[in-house]
Amino acid sequence: MGELESTLAECFGFSHDANQSTELLNILSGTSSTEQFKPLAMKYAGHQFGIYNPDLGDGRGLLLGELISDSGTVFDLHLKGAGQTPYSRSGDGRAVLRSTIREYLCSEAMAGLGVPTTRALGMMVTDTSVYREKVESGALLLRLAETHIRFGHFEHFFYTEQHDHLQHLADKVIEWYFPQCQHTKQPYLAMFERIIALTADMIAHWQAIGFAHGVMNTDNMSILGQTFDYGPFGFMDDYEPGYICNHSDYQGRYAFNNQPLLHCGI
Repeated sequence: MGELESTLAECFGFSHDANQSTELLNILSGTSSTEQFKPLAMKYAGHQFGIYNPDLGDGRGLLLGELISDSGTVFDLHLKGAGQTPYSRSGDGRAVLRSTIREYLCSEAMAGLGVPTTRALGMMVTDTSVYREKVESGALLLRLAETHIRFGHFEHFFYTEQHDHLQHLADKVIEWYFPQCQHTKQPYLAMFERIIALTADMIAHWQAIGFAHGVMNTDNMSILGQTFDYGPFGFMDDYEPGYICNHSDYQGRYAFNNQPLLHCGI
């Protein structure tokens, strides 16, 4: 069973009856393949709670392909909860229904509030039972983002000393997302400054609405300053500067009032 967000789907040319198309839903869920979509699980690294972890990647997600909106903007189409990938480690690669609903609702709420964010094109409930603390229903999230390139992609090439690949990645990021940087004296520095500015703008939006992300690890940070990977996030009901939404954050590293400071550290 699946459902597309109708207003957003129309921006990509999907008709009103797209939800009735079993063939389309099978393609979007990864059940069926098509030449236009060649699923890809990406490798990256990251600093998690300040500690470098080289063994990260798309452990439960697949980049299906690209969609072009009616405004001409290119979006990545990503399937979250797709099952095991080469980077799943000991995980099952699945997503549970409750967390999928949370991400769906929050990403669309953030978009409505004017916060830079990934979007949810739709979600699907699967027949797969997912084992966590108890047996739960499985689900898939169709996530849209202008890029799925994270800070952690750069870290992977840097820490493995793959400097040619690191430069190639930076060149492509400039070409695709920051073409204005090509004409500066120091294109890489200009790119870095743009990423800093976009990230600062995103966090300023968070602070303005009382949103705590909860897991500001570098593998969860988009180079385009878009809110990414909704996990143990939370909204403050009453102003509490030290608000901690992540119950695993025992030291309060990602507390609400630390978010701007962490941006400076990143």
